[in-house]
Amino acid sequence: MHTDIDALFANLWQDYLNITPSAQKVHELLGQYNGESALVNDHVAFRTFDIDTVNLDKLAAHFLALGYVEKGQYDFVQKKLKAKHFEHPESTKPKVFISELRVNEFDKPIQDIIHKMVSQVAEDATSQENFLYSGPHWQISSADYETLLEVSEYAAWMAAWGYRANHFTVSVNHLQGLDALTDVNELLKKAGFTLNTSGGEIKGGPEVYLAQSSTMADHIEVNFSDTSKIIPSCFYEFAQRYELPNGELYQGFVAASADKIFESTNAKKP
Repeated sequence: MHTDIDALFANLWQDYLNITPSAQKVHELLGQYNGESALVNDHVAFRTFDIDTVNLDKLAAHFLALGYVEKGQYDFVQKKLKAKHFEHPESTKPKVFISELRVNEFDKPIQDIIHKMVSQVAEDATSQENFLYSGPHWQISSADYETLLEVSEYAAWMAAWGYRANHFTVSVNHLQGLDALTDVNELLKKAGFTLNTSGGEIKGGPEVYLAQSSTMADHIEVNFSDTSKIIPSCFYEFAQRYELPNGELYQGFVAASADKIFESTNAKKP
């Protein structure tokens, strides 16, 4: 496992940019409004399955070893997901959001495809230093990918992309030349980026102490065991946090909003 937080996030970022080229353009666009300051990353998100060998806890262990602490739990009934978020004592370090798919809630043919994939993950893989940016550890056919896609966009994304950051998130609170998420969204649209409009362009708001928006995922070629396909990869998110009654910025997540953010990687048209 990594012993250096900054090295871990640098590797995650580079892997993410490799399959999300638009993120670099967004980063540069927003950077123009931030003077000499670097953009602050609000959080990074990861996906996995609730199978013991690769479950949420296996991913979380990498962050717990770096001083992160579990701070919240979330449930997404329709998408058959549960999630946790973690924070570091140093508030400038990105929060971490990890979700896992409840595999046993699917029909047996779907469970079989997922178990067949996970059975190909080496026993010691999850403890390797590079696990969180190691991609897929399995071979899967395009037909199995399509079968997963019919019932779970999340499962299909995992099948194609494996272990890596699903998205990074710009902290709007730390932007110097842009005051609100609405300003960020307008800038992005003017520059030609497509935003996720599921549940509205902005999910949440001051009433839940968190407003979020995101681009739609890039489309990148993936090699399956039998052919290659161009499918959605990763996206870039933007978060504006509001003060709680006690004067502190809210640091958690809002399940109803996150539910819609997940759809930034959807391959099928709604």
